[in-house]
Amino acid sequence: MASDLHTHTTFSDGRLTPEELVAAAKEAGLSYIAITDHDTVDGIRHLYEEGLYPSKSIHIIPGIEFSCEVDGHDVHILGYDFDIYNQDLADKTTELSESRWDRFSQMMEKLQGIGYAITESDVLQMAGTSKSIGRAHVARTLVKKGLVGSVHEAFDKLLEYGQPCYVPHYRIDPEEAVTLIRNAGGVPVLAHPKLVKDDATVERMLELDFGGIEVYYPKHDEEDTARYKALAEKRGLLLTGGSDFHAVPHRVPLELGIFTVPDELAAPFFHPPQGLQ
Repeated sequence: MASDLHTHTTFSDGRLTPEELVAAAKEAGLSYIAITDHDTVDGIRHLYEEGLYPSKSIHIIPGIEFSCEVDGHDVHILGYDFDIYNQDLADKTTELSESRWDRFSQMMEKLQGIGYAITESDVLQMAGTSKSIGRAHVARTLVKKGLVGSVHEAFDKLLEYGQPCYVPHYRIDPEEAVTLIRNAGGVPVLAHPKLVKDDATVERMLELDFGGIEVYYPKHDEEDTARYKALAEKRGLLLTGGSDFHAVPHRVPLELGIFTVPDELAAPFFHPPQGLQ
């Protein structure tokens, strides 16, 4: 059987609701699915409050993906198998959510200031049920309104770092992210190390109290996978992997079940829900 330890829902920047994601995972025949929305656990909380987590038909693992920055390098940290109602974690995710809305408002002001006829309502309407508005939603709205030709153009021309409508977003320190996950009873995992774009930074990050490395990832080639597998084994860390599924057109993979990992990599992260029994 197969599993996926890296997925996103409408509670961050995915296009499927948590219910739709779980249904798609069942349809794909997955044994385990981890929901790892950016800077929030509201998606898994939603499932619990709707009586859909835990599930009898698929193993759902609570997760999160924190965005950090180290010396100009993007570092993402996944957390698994923690208490989704841990107070410190809840306080931090609320703070991060508020900062996202502030960033969104600033982007709108910048776009309007240079003549782009786009409003917050336009973006919210396009985003639909999404609970976390970001640059991708703004870019897709610009395309929908015919103000740019593509999402890629929107980022290159307006929203990317160094462009006129870029607004930096608040990122927590990697050590704080690892500590939050550990204190909530979870396991911190270094996400897609190749995307850090600097293995020296990867090595330095692993001096923190990580429990695993995301070795298997769609953008890791065979050489990358072998290198990070050896690094995990050298440090006695768990090997993980996932698709980073968003259900976004033109973003690989397009469907759940295309990129998976063996169940034995997911099983260590599955336990009866903590704090909910």
